[in-house]
Amino acid sequence: MENHKNYFHLHLISDSTGETLIAAGRAAAAQFQSSHALEHVYPLIRNRKQLMQVMEAVDGAPGIVLYTIVDRELADIIDATCKEMGLPCVSVLEPIIDLFQSYLGATSRRRSGAQHVMDAGYFARIDALNFTMDHDDGQLPADFNDADVVLVGISRTSKTPTSIYLANRGIKTANIPIVTGVPLPERLMEATKPLIVGLIATADRISQVRQNRVLGTASHSFRAEDYVDRASIAEELKYARSLCARNNWPMIDVTRRSIEETAAAIVALRPRLR
Repeated sequence: MENHKNYFHLHLISDSTGETLIAAGRAAAAQFQSSHALEHVYPLIRNRKQLMQVMEAVDGAPGIVLYTIVDRELADIIDATCKEMGLPCVSVLEPIIDLFQSYLGATSRRRSGAQHVMDAGYFARIDALNFTMDHDDGQLPADFNDADVVLVGISRTSKTPTSIYLANRGIKTANIPIVTGVPLPERLMEATKPLIVGLIATADRISQVRQNRVLGTASHSFRAEDYVDRASIAEELKYARSLCARNNWPMIDVTRRSIEETAAAIVALRPRLR
């Protein structure tokens, strides 16, 4: 019975994809470690019929309601219905929109999904993602100087997922594995445009991750036992650190960082090093 109290329903109602709500809801829920949110996501809710079905679902599993609905009439329905049910609800964007309107002296156009418009920024993100996929794991080294960021690091330091996350921010990212005794591509050493960042972690963390992955054969020449051996990994890390130090490349320890936190640290480095 006590465990049941540690769970609560979190209803996320959006007139778009719901990505903003999911991020906000999870960020808030993460501050309460003794409780776990059971997420109910309702995307693309844009008319009264859809909304009433959602509110019936909310009534069947009472909890916190967060929404991003720009249609004022629909938003009022959510507020009124939640009040009748005795449930807390918050319009996540409304306080921010009000602040913008006050500062800019202009009225919001209230367009559903406006953040997903296919403008120049959208196509820049697509271009960055294509570039990043083409330059994963050291591919197409001749193009390294066209990258915004190049990530280097030994196997299992989250180079690929971090690269993809940065690409979704519109940052063209290449990544290259560091293998002890194997020189990095000359084109990387000659590159002047990209920010080059080394990703490192503790030997224990890397060993744990490697043990949970199917061992590859193309990207390294180690035997399986060496690949997960902490002493061998420590030597790999020593080599990677010396390589980054020799080239004045900043290093980020990803041991206790999420992909999002690592990407944020890289983004923060860019203006300082430009």
